[in-house]
Amino acid sequence: MNFEGLDPGLAEYAPAMHSALDPVLDAHLNPSLLQNVELDPEGVALEALPVQESVHIMEGVYSELHSVVAEVGVPVSVSHFDLHEEMLWVGSHGGHATSFFGPALERYSSFQVNGGDDIRQIQSMENGILFLTKNNLKYMARGGLIIFDYLLDESEDMHSLLLTDSSTLLVGGLQNHILEIDLNTVQETQKYAVETPGVTIMRQTNRFFFCGHTSGKVSLRDLRTFKVEHEFDAFTGSLSDFDVHGNLLASCGFSSRLTGLACDRFLKVYDLRMMRAITPLQEECRKGHKRMPVFSRAQWASSSLLGQCQFCEPTGLANPADIFHVNPVGPLLMTFDVSASKQALAFGDSEGCVHLWTDSPEPSFNPYSRETEFALPCLVDSLPPLDWSQDLLPLSLIPVPLTTDTLLSDWPAANSAPAPRRAPPVDAEILRTMKKVGFIGYAPNPRTRLRNQIPYRLKELDSEFDSFSQVTESPIGREEEPHLHMVSKKYRKVTIKYSKLGLEDFDFKHYNKTLFAGLEPHIPNAYCNCMIQVLYFLEPVRCLIQNHLCQKEFCLACELGFLFHMLDLSRGDPCQGSNFLRAFRTIPEASALGLILADSDEASGKGSLARLIQRWNRFILTQLHQDMQELEVPQAYRGAGGSFCSSGDSVIGQLFSCEMENCSLCRCGSETVRASSTLLFTLSYPEDKTGKNYDFAQVLKRSICLEQNTQAWCDNCEKYQPTIQTRNIRHLPDILVINCEVNSSKEADFWRMQAEFAFKMAIKKHGGEISKNKEFALADWKELGSPDGILICPSIEELKNVWLPFSIRMKMTKNKGLDVCNWTDGDELSSLGPSQWGPARAEEEHGVYVYDLMATVVHILDSRTGGSLVAHIKVGETYHQRKEGVTHQQWYLFNDFLIEPIDKHEAVQFDMNWKVPAILYYVKRNLNSRYNLNIKNPIEPNVLLAEASLARKQRKTHTTFIPLMLNEMPQVGDLVGLDAEFVTLNEEEAELRSDGTKSTIKPSQMSVARITCVRGQGPNEGIPFIDDYISTQEQVVDYLTQYSGIKPGDLDAKISSKHLTTLKSTYLKLRFLIDIGVKFVGHGLQKDFRVINLMVPKDQVLDTVYLFHMPRKRMISLRFLAWYFLDLKIQGETHDSIEDARTALQLYRKYLELSKNGTEPESFHKVLKGLYEKGRKMDWKVPEPEGQTSPKNAAVFSSVLAL
Repeated sequence: MNFEGLDPGLAEYAPAMHSALDPVLDAHLNPSLLQNVELDPEGVALEALPVQESVHIMEGVYSELHSVVAEVGVPVSVSHFDLHEEMLWVGSHGGHATSFFGPALERYSSFQVNGGDDIRQIQSMENGILFLTKNNLKYMARGGLIIFDYLLDESEDMHSLLLTDSSTLLVGGLQNHILEIDLNTVQETQKYAVETPGVTIMRQTNRFFFCGHTSGKVSLRDLRTFKVEHEFDAFTGSLSDFDVHGNLLASCGFSSRLTGLACDRFLKVYDLRMMRAITPLQEECRKGHKRMPVFSRAQWASSSLLGQCQFCEPTGLANPADIFHVNPVGPLLMTFDVSASKQALAFGDSEGCVHLWTDSPEPSFNPYSRETEFALPCLVDSLPPLDWSQDLLPLSLIPVPLTTDTLLSDWPAANSAPAPRRAPPVDAEILRTMKKVGFIGYAPNPRTRLRNQIPYRLKELDSEFDSFSQVTESPIGREEEPHLHMVSKKYRKVTIKYSKLGLEDFDFKHYNKTLFAGLEPHIPNAYCNCMIQVLYFLEPVRCLIQNHLCQKEFCLACELGFLFHMLDLSRGDPCQGSNFLRAFRTIPEASALGLILADSDEASGKGSLARLIQRWNRFILTQLHQDMQELEVPQAYRGAGGSFCSSGDSVIGQLFSCEMENCSLCRCGSETVRASSTLLFTLSYPEDKTGKNYDFAQVLKRSICLEQNTQAWCDNCEKYQPTIQTRNIRHLPDILVINCEVNSSKEADFWRMQAEFAFKMAIKKHGGEISKNKEFALADWKELGSPDGILICPSIEELKNVWLPFSIRMKMTKNKGLDVCNWTDGDELSSLGPSQWGPARAEEEHGVYVYDLMATVVHILDSRTGGSLVAHIKVGETYHQRKEGVTHQQWYLFNDFLIEPIDKHEAVQFDMNWKVPAILYYVKRNLNSRYNLNIKNPIEPNVLLAEASLARKQRKTHTTFIPLMLNEMPQVGDLVGLDAEFVTLNEEEAELRSDGTKSTIKPSQMSVARITCVRGQGPNEGIPFIDDYISTQEQVVDYLTQYSGIKPGDLDAKISSKHLTTLKSTYLKLRFLIDIGVKFVGHGLQKDFRVINLMVPKDQVLDTVYLFHMPRKRMISLRFLAWYFLDLKIQGETHDSIEDARTALQLYRKYLELSKNGTEPESFHKVLKGLYEKGRKMDWKVPEPEGQTSPKNAAVFSSVLAL
């Protein structure tokens, strides 16, 4: 609607049509409208508001019957009488639709149609209501359910719709075309071009389509071709509305004047028989713009913006008695509609009120309306309460109808027995006519059965059902004697028990008595903790990963290097890989491979963890290889195939890459050779059902030098042919990674059977005999030793369930072959001899490689916890030297934060009932001597210098910190005030026990949102040099604004005005400060560093929480300490990290002053006693400004300071 050129008195309302509407009632609103009404703060009233109880209506004369409020303060954009039921529909400028039933205007339904655009037209249909907004057509049931939602192009600006028949709709607007939409298929079927754009009104008769344009023209179009047959230039300015009745067309609108557009006081009338204008009709509406001329009893009804309404005869002037005035609540009247029965008029005003005028006390909207369906009330019979705790409670209290007939649920046993359909046999005609091409058979369809028939599968016939990876609900379903195969306690899934103090009172030392660091399991997708430990204890990987640093925001190699650095610094305290897993979740390939688990699936153990960790193993090696390549442009992930290009090889490629030749031999004799590389191998088990004995080395050789028959393209034959594909090894890797692929009962039975063969052969090897029913005592086994008296088999338990060798020997032959065999140190000594070459020389001169088992990752099947993943790792001498100061090797069990030394035989024993192998790591002997193991800190001082913000709106005027200059670089021992603010990503999961206490199942997942570092000395002491807001791509469920000061939008680069950076950028700054040796001063730094995922040495942390704390007493807040010692009122409405960091620095200075630099602990103890006494009196609350004065003025505090 164009408001330019109107009366100046109306200009004040024009901007409100397009800006946010203020939900405030007009000052002239009738006070009776506010009775029993609670105004919604959003500007939407949920109940209809009757203006008056009853109005006397004179028969035949239109008078106001009822007025209601649809939405307070939101203008009504369209009103429409339902053509099928006794209902009135109202649409608002806020996109909200409301319906009222009957002449009493009782609210029937109310729902949101569009979130931001106004409703421009409403059309009632038999099964629902059509709503048209700017670029959206929505068909909804009368109760509010969506039947279809048709989105138009964003460039469209629709204004009108016309229902040409029951299933076809025309939609027009300000563009130069009209769309035809099929309501049955909800598809656009035709697009009609319009010569004059701007079709805002459409009508239809049995002769023409009538289109009203914004330019003031009315075009008449053919019903079939939609071509223009005639055109009327009704107004020189703009068209307001028109209608057609019989052979007459009447219109109203605006005319152009020197001062702009002015409302035309004449209704232009045209005769459709002669196609020319006839005498116009003059209206008595003095001011405003006419709307909606509608025929009523051979009259036109028109209304103005200011509320005047009149009826005009088609052949003469209006009778003054036919003019009446509607009293709108707001300043303007926005909509007008006439019911099909012509007994009711509906007006909508600019304040959201709807006025119903009728000519009878009990009008009907339609001549023949159907009954309206109402929601049935909830009818609940009052039954006596039943106490189910009483055993003798008579169940007859529940009323049941008495019947002598058989109940429907009482089926005979023959009908209730399950009888699934068996799969029909393959048609004999198909087998007879089938032609085989390779392993695929082709046959014509005899068409004896319907297509797409899927038979039921019977469990008893499905012998190949992959049920091994499924954990049963009860151990009884898995074994005949489940108590013999219970999971050992150290292998069970470990969980952290949280208290109200969080993790502070949880005893991790009970689970880990070593100095190695475990990993916490409560983080999403922490199932890979065991594999992180395996990679960490590979010395070349640990060193090379920590030397890597790049500019990529989510680089797994960088994040893994940061995590390895934390594991190096830890002295037995657990670490968490939250930043690494955060980067892991952002990589699209990880999600595509199904490596991102939902919290519910991870907690319940859904999905095969063995398959998952093997896919993760392949993914992480490939991703690390790409992240560390020397090429500038990283290669795209190649998926699960395991092959990649060797150009620009990385250190990961040097360690894990195995160069191969893939040969493809066609039956025509053509051979194709292609070079490739792989980072790991997958075990391929023989298809042997006779129970043959295999060494692990035989299966491994079969898997590496894989030979298979498959269909492949032959360039010589120019078609797909059966080919023999073989794989030859050109160069063996330094670290041999093997995925076991024990994913079904078939592979598990193979491992179990081979372990039994190995057990028998081990006993025969040591001079003993074994029978099925004979048990041997421990003393008998001690006699089975070597000729020198060395005990080889101290226990029979060490030989059970062992098939995996500790060492394997590989030799490259001259004809590109590979020899693999199990290897022991005794075999090596006897074969080489004392005077011959050692292993290293043998490797160099004869291509002999000896690999030692370094780690095994196993899947623990436990029905009570859903299963878990653990790792057996052989920790080398360098790790023991750094952590414990000793040089020896030892096998350890890593089960998240549980770390325990184990016997080496335990690492290769796999009881397939609960302990299933998943991944094996073999390393070359003397691997560490082949690589440079020096770690050079890749973080340089320039990370502290000024950097650009990610936020587009951030300007220098908003900068809250001054970056360090080159002459201000921190030195060892310098003080830095630090504070961090956080947001919540996942809420805490807790349960209430039967005694009413709260038990935390899973803590809330926090993410750092702001980090501030303040200078602790120098002329600029107290001025921040880091104040970074951390951008996040994860969904934030709670910004904790009251405690963090972070508001929605502060972390969004598109709209934030803060200095926004990535977490990695700020993390590097803090890592540099830690590595340089500064001392951090703050309040509650332990939690800050934990969420930031930093490991800081204890001698570099000065936490005011503990400086001003007495043993076995409560912790004191920073706000109370600042008020008590510094006479400062901080954290009034919200927290500010700059203020908190600066206050912590001042408190530390105060601590040094009171304790005389720590030389007088007794005097400071008295100060703390006074602090706690004052806190108890004040209930640890800081008084209001008009309340109690600062304690510095109190006699108690002054006497304490005198000490």
